[in-house]
Amino acid sequence: MIRYRLGEINLETIEFGETRTINGVVFSFHPAGHVVGSAQIRVEYQGEVWVVSGDYKLEDDGLSLPFEPLRCHAFISECTFGLPVYKWQSQAQIFQDINDWWRENQATGKVTLLTGYALGKAQRIMHNLDHSIGKIYTHGAVENMNEVLRNQGIILPETIRITREIDKKEFMGNIIIAPPSALDGPWMRRFKPVSLGIASGWMSLRGARRRRAVDRGFSLSDHADWEGLNTAIAATGAERIFVTHGYTGIFMKWLLEQGYDAAEVKTEYEGELHEIIEGTTNTENEEMKNEEAP
Repeated sequence: MIRYRLGEINLETIEFGETRTINGVVFSFHPAGHVVGSAQIRVEYQGEVWVVSGDYKLEDDGLSLPFEPLRCHAFISECTFGLPVYKWQSQAQIFQDINDWWRENQATGKVTLLTGYALGKAQRIMHNLDHSIGKIYTHGAVENMNEVLRNQGIILPETIRITREIDKKEFMGNIIIAPPSALDGPWMRRFKPVSLGIASGWMSLRGARRRRAVDRGFSLSDHADWEGLNTAIAATGAERIFVTHGYTGIFMKWLLEQGYDAAEVKTEYEGELHEIIEGTTNTENEEMKNEEAP
C-alpha cells in the first residue's frame, strides 16, 4: 500500500512486535486498529518507554488487527474526535442501519451510494455489508485500493469496478461505494434515481449532513471517540500525555483536570480537519482524475 501511494521507494517492513535497535533505542510496531496495517510505534531507551499512537480506534472492525494497549511512560495520542459530543454507536447497530437503508432504497427502485475514504473506511463498509441484498459496485479509486489489499492476502467481498461501459440499469437496487470527493464531480451524474449517504464520524455534528446535501449520515469512524480516547490513554498507564491532530487545546485541558501531565503538539496536518469535514482530501482528488466520466 505504501508503494502504491508513494511509488517505488526503498523501504523495509517488519512484523508487529518485531524489534529494531537504532543507536541503542529499541523500536517496534503494534496494531492501532485504525485501518489494515496501521501501527502504533513503541520506543524504548534505557528503561523509558514512549508510544506514538498514530490514528487509532478501539472497536474491532473485523478487518484490521485490533488496537493493542501498550504500557508506557509517555503517550502521544491523536484526538481527532476529542469532544464529548462524539460518542459512537456500536458497529453492529450502524451496519444494521446501513443495510436497512439499502433495502429501503432497493424496494423503491433507487441506487444506493455510500461514501467512505478509499483506504480503510471503504473496505470496512464492504466487509460488514449484508452481501445477500445485492451487488457491490466500487468507484475506481476504491477498487484500486481493494486490488492492492487483495494482493496482500486481505479477504474482501466480491466487488465490481464501475466503468463507462456498464449500463446504468445495472446499478438499480445495488450499492455503490465511493470516496467523498466523488460527490463533487460529474462522475455522479449517471446514477439516477439515487439515495446518497456518508459514513463519517463528522455526521455526529448538526448540520454536517445538511452541508453535504445527502439523504443519510452514518457516524462511522476509524478514529476513537471521546470515550475511546480516554480509555486508551488510561490503559497505557502513562503520566505524560501529548495530544495532536484534532481538538488538541480542549482535550489537553481535560487531561490536565484529570491529573495528567498533558501538553499540546502542533503538527503540519492540523488544517486537514477542514478538508475532512468538507469531504475531500488531496489524495482522493488525485485518485479522482482518471475516474471522471462525461
